[in-house]
Amino acid sequence: MTENFYYPSYLNRDILIHILDADAATCEALSVLFRLEGYQTSFAVDTASFVAAIERRAPDVVIVNIRIGKESGLDVLRRVKTMRNGTPVFILEDQPEVDLAVLAMKAGATDVVTKPIDSEALLRGVRDAVRENVHVGAIDGGKRNVEVRGFAQLTPREREVLQLITNGQSNKEAGRNLGISPRTIEVHRARVMEKLGARNTADLMRIVLTS
Repeated sequence: MTENFYYPSYLNRDILIHILDADAATCEALSVLFRLEGYQTSFAVDTASFVAAIERRAPDVVIVNIRIGKESGLDVLRRVKTMRNGTPVFILEDQPEVDLAVLAMKAGATDVVTKPIDSEALLRGVRDAVRENVHVGAIDGGKRNVEVRGFAQLTPREREVLQLITNGQSNKEAGRNLGISPRTIEVHRARVMEKLGARNTADLMRIVLTS
């Protein structure tokens, strides 16, 4: 598995990625990969544990092997799709299985990834899927009514921070662009979210997109 730790995260700490693979080493490697990008992760090596986890908290992204022991990852894919419309699901294959891959895509999989995993490509795919999911949520009305007047409350600096963060820059990158510390960016970001009524970064994106 190739690793790329320097690509800026898009929606990091508010996004939870659930991983299901019978191979614990794969689960652990992917968990480390995504946590280094700022995401939250949860993983399981059997379907029962996975289902229990996603029932406790709905996933933002799911990565599941197409074969979980004697069980099919396609059943998991279909279950996830009934839980939360639009949740991106990436299917893993231990080896190429064209027929199953076609079935997975027809069932709504975002992509099918064959091992050995190209980490850079998978990270890029997850970022794009999250961005698209937020955009679709905004078009569909999001989770709350947006009060546009909140933007008038932002200071010039807060507006700059908002633009950089919603363009996908991390606190460190935004701080470097504005000549201030990542901690100061975090403070401005918290104030922006409070003024706009955003609960998390994904919510902030919906507010921006629907305004």
